[in-house]
Amino acid sequence: MIGTIFKKELRDTLRDRRTVMMMIVIPTLIFPIIMNIFVGVSSSFQEEAAAKKVSIGLCSQHTSRLEKELLSLPASLGKKEIIPITDTNAMIAALRTDSLQIGLYIPENADDYLARKEAIPVKIFFDATEVGMQERAEVYLNYISEKLKKERFIELKIDEKTLVPMELNYTNVASDKEMIGKFAGGVLPYIFIAFGFLGCMYPAIDLFTGEKERGTIETLLTTPVPRWKILVGKMGVVVLSGLTASTFSLLGLFFSIEVMDLVKDKELLAVIHGILTPGFIALMYCLLFPLTVFFAGIMIPIAVRAKSFKEAQSIISPLNIVIVLPAMIGFFPGVELNYITALIPVVNIVLATKELIAGTLEWHLIAIAFGTMCLLATLMVMVSHRKFGSEQNVVN
Repeated sequence: MIGTIFKKELRDTLRDRRTVMMMIVIPTLIFPIIMNIFVGVSSSFQEEAAAKKVSIGLCSQHTSRLEKELLSLPASLGKKEIIPITDTNAMIAALRTDSLQIGLYIPENADDYLARKEAIPVKIFFDATEVGMQERAEVYLNYISEKLKKERFIELKIDEKTLVPMELNYTNVASDKEMIGKFAGGVLPYIFIAFGFLGCMYPAIDLFTGEKERGTIETLLTTPVPRWKILVGKMGVVVLSGLTASTFSLLGLFFSIEVMDLVKDKELLAVIHGILTPGFIALMYCLLFPLTVFFAGIMIPIAVRAKSFKEAQSIISPLNIVIVLPAMIGFFPGVELNYITALIPVVNIVLATKELIAGTLEWHLIAIAFGTMCLLATLMVMVSHRKFGSEQNVVN
């Protein structure tokens, strides 16, 4: 009987266009669209920044060695134009109107500082809303500073090596897989959780509130089938819809990597292939299943109690924010799975998935996270059964 109800409700669900869009179409397209936009915008910004001609305002009362060095900077450091400015007030006004991108104030006695082997106090003006301008100023001035420093060492007959007491060599012992898992691993569970929730939402509303609106729930309840079997059949469709949405988002990721060829770095691609193994996917679904049942258990009591589709949607939709916000913890570096975070719903699955991606699993913590979600999922199923068993909730 559960199987019969499940098949009947699944057919009805697949006839609903909104459910199919949220369960299959959007999850499949989201990764290719996001990655395409990200790669395109990132490349565009890099090309634009490299090709952009920077106007440098120079406020200096007398021609100095420093000014000559600015004018003779190599073209490899980027296109530039030096514009004389009378005072710093005019320079700031030009920066605000984007007539200049960088402003430099060089004191009148800059050459005297050089002669005394002292540091020249150069003031740098820039607009922080212009991305990359501070970095461009640092590139130009560091180049000149290094050149003048080497000349000073030669004049003073100093071996530069004698001024460096230590030579530091940093070695990163973390593998590429661990780096991706720790710093980018939060994206994958975030997307799966978001679409898992949305994939459950429309079927949950339609199979309970929708049936109340259509007046078909009474007919179903008059059949000689225990009410818990009806609930399990309907809940099975809701859970399957959530898992299907997560699955198609994974297929969208696979399509982006393999078909659209958006990942150009071969080493990174090899690491991704090493992560997306059948074993990883199987373990990930083990973590997602109780979470999806938990989502269904949250939605069904609301859908059962709601009087209309619109009312159920207005209550469940904001819950998406409440559920997805904890998933954003996966984006924060330094937050790891431990005995405390393993007990926090949603957060534990996100962090467990990150550990899974990084290959740094601690099985006892994974077991605690999995057990916590199974316990909460069971609790929500019991709440759903109680609400569905109440006559006043089921019948309008």
